[in-house]
Amino acid sequence: MEFPVRTGNPAKVESACLVIPVFKEGDLLPTASRLDDASERLVGQLLDRGDFDARLGNVQLIPFAPGLSSERLLLVGLGKRDKCQEAAFRKALDAAFTALVGLPVDEVAVAFTEVPVAERDAAWKARMVAEASHRASYRFDAFKSEKAPAQRLARIELLVGDDAEADAAREGARIGDAVGQGINRARTLGNLPGNVCTPRYLAEQAEALGQASGGALAVEVLDEEALEALGAHSLLAVGRGSAEPSRLIVMTYRGAEEPDEAPHVLVGKGITFDTGGISLKPGEAMDEMKFDMCGAASVFGTVAAVLAIRPRVNLVAIIAAAENMPDGRATKPGDIIRTLKGLSVEVLNTDAEGRLVLCDALTYAERFEPASVVDIATLTGACIIALGHHATGLLANDDDLALDLLEAGEAAWDRAWHLPLWDEYQQQLDSNFADLANIGGKPAGTITAACFLSRFADTFPWAHLDIAGTAWSSGKEKGASGRPVGLLTQYLLDREADAVVETEAE
Repeated sequence: MEFPVRTGNPAKVESACLVIPVFKEGDLLPTASRLDDASERLVGQLLDRGDFDARLGNVQLIPFAPGLSSERLLLVGLGKRDKCQEAAFRKALDAAFTALVGLPVDEVAVAFTEVPVAERDAAWKARMVAEASHRASYRFDAFKSEKAPAQRLARIELLVGDDAEADAAREGARIGDAVGQGINRARTLGNLPGNVCTPRYLAEQAEALGQASGGALAVEVLDEEALEALGAHSLLAVGRGSAEPSRLIVMTYRGAEEPDEAPHVLVGKGITFDTGGISLKPGEAMDEMKFDMCGAASVFGTVAAVLAIRPRVNLVAIIAAAENMPDGRATKPGDIIRTLKGLSVEVLNTDAEGRLVLCDALTYAERFEPASVVDIATLTGACIIALGHHATGLLANDDDLALDLLEAGEAAWDRAWHLPLWDEYQQQLDSNFADLANIGGKPAGTITAACFLSRFADTFPWAHLDIAGTAWSSGKEKGASGRPVGLLTQYLLDREADAVVETEAE
């Protein structure tokens, strides 16, 4: 998509559709007011007569508006001005673009950057516009005989109030375009069925990203023979019951001014299908366990966004990919396995497999001497009980890193919530027969899962993002969300900004 920025008289904008946000009670923003003057009080009369209810998310298409150069006018309700915060702003955007992608239009003009959202500038609002356009345009019908009508929207003109905001809006739209495409890439990987999206398929996708990057992304794939030689027995143990071979995928991007600058590492859980193994899951909704690789999908989406933006940071992305299946070779409850770090683990439940692949990937990350490591995983149902489907769970061994991620989530409006990682929880992982068990019982399940991972992240600043509640939706709207691509991309952009500040200070 294209996101040009324009200033000037909105009544003179020639577009297939002009999109105007409107508050309740006749509270018109500057653009709406100017359009009202040019169209014989069309907007004001609609509001006065009650023909348009400007409640949040309500839309109304006006096929012809006198005095305007645009072919159509779409009014979008913002609700009450004093209630217009980030969530309301995004809801209005989603409503607008859901309506727009259903229209026979190729290009539109939108006036959302002037909507007052506390402490959010034109760059942020333009970024949200771009992300919303990609979310609404997303289609996943690769396996349907009858395809959805082709999505036509290709050009979204951003109307800004004055030239002073134009550059900020352009940069915000550039970031939002990249993040939006990254989110949709993650959604597609998550939505693919397990018979297509296997560990080998993920490896192929990484190699394709590398080939398309023009040399910006180096890719290495470790097969089972290489993993065996490495000593990654925990990762291999998870995939032992599957006919699909496991993989460890490593993608390296070097954008920092100093090539040897310590990289930031993202580690994604890539369980491409999770039956639970011998600790078999209930059959109901097991189809959704194709989403158990959404941590890996979010890393792919973030890498794609980074390749589009090209921030001055070094990044290593590691995907631990396996399929958790039950057969005669599968790991059993009570088995003891040896990890890449050398610690032994008593497997009390084979359905707690994500931590078993991640622990070897975290150990592998040590070789890069990282500045930070963040793993992303659909790890525990307990996180859904604790936080529902709105916030990603965040645990860390470094408070500064946790704060950086929380701030990135707020900036991207892809929020996380910080949970404790106290030593008192570690004893729940005690085992009579091994160095630690792979589960700590029902109490504080999200925390004890992170406690397990922390044993393998003791040499670098590390954080864990549990996305079990945010990675996908169930029911009628079933599908991957693409979270937390926005958070992760913002985190990396913030690290670039920090490096620039440090360089200037020197």
